[in-house]
Amino acid sequence: MKRMLSAVIVGLAATSALAQEAYPSRAIQIIVPNPPGGMNQITAQPLSAVIERIYKQPAPVVNKPGGTAAVGTAYVANQKPDGYNILVTTPNLYLVTEKNKAQNVEQPYKLEQIQPIALTSADPLIFVVQTESPYKSIKEFIADAKAKDGQLIYSSSGPYGVSHVPFAMFTQSTGLKMRHVPTTGGGPAVTQLLGGHVQATGQGLAAVSAHIKANKFRPLASWGAKRHASLPDVATFKELGYDLEAYLWVGLFTTAGMPDATLKSMRELVRRAITDPLYQQAMQKADVEIDYRDTPEFVKFFQADYKRLGPAVAMLVREEKK
Repeated sequence: MKRMLSAVIVGLAATSALAQEAYPSRAIQIIVPNPPGGMNQITAQPLSAVIERIYKQPAPVVNKPGGTAAVGTAYVANQKPDGYNILVTTPNLYLVTEKNKAQNVEQPYKLEQIQPIALTSADPLIFVVQTESPYKSIKEFIADAKAKDGQLIYSSSGPYGVSHVPFAMFTQSTGLKMRHVPTTGGGPAVTQLLGGHVQATGQGLAAVSAHIKANKFRPLASWGAKRHASLPDVATFKELGYDLEAYLWVGLFTTAGMPDATLKSMRELVRRAITDPLYQQAMQKADVEIDYRDTPEFVKFFQADYKRLGPAVAMLVREEKK
């Protein structure tokens, strides 16, 4: 009887352990901290579809825009660290942090509350204008912007966001005065240019590719270290004599503080999803080059990019205080 009871207890313990190890066992929320239409959404939708197909669990995409991605980021930062929330976001994560630090403004999350999972892509920003505009080159754009001294306007995905800071670096390096129209995401920023409300914007290729192919946008330059494979005729700013480099990278994050076993399971879930042919085909169709890097490599990339763009934010804050 004692042996039978011991066997039952051991069996129950094993079953309980297996139940705890099963991941995912319920829905995983994929949080996009922007309105629909930008790079985060382009990344999140196929990720959701692949996770649902592979793991047989719901993976709804939930948009939580506001505060240049601060609202959605804060939501994930303050969740239980159980592996059931994935934040899909860009360098806005630390650009806004640096802005708040420079302005002595409290923000609703700390970087330490966010755990990096993986990098999915790292496209250079592309400088685009309307095709019907008179600008055929960056040189022509700069000349006109100088002549009009503050009359030309550019749109961005939000104040101190991933398309604002690099564009501000461009105006600083060229000595241009331009007006800035911040929006709530990459999609709205592109809409501003489509409607002729602004003269230029800098966005990831995925957000502007369809408009370039439809002959509505003309790309004038790239913020990449090398030319984009899909735009071999578009020179980089470095080639044009400007020391500018910036990427609209997209990374996956979650709430910090989870057990190592759960984090390991999340990394494997993400690896399987990103290497799945369905996901890769969707990103290729969107003109996004996948640049998958697991947690250790992503952390190194994150730190290098932070070091490059972080000081530019402080400089921008100083400029705006003048």
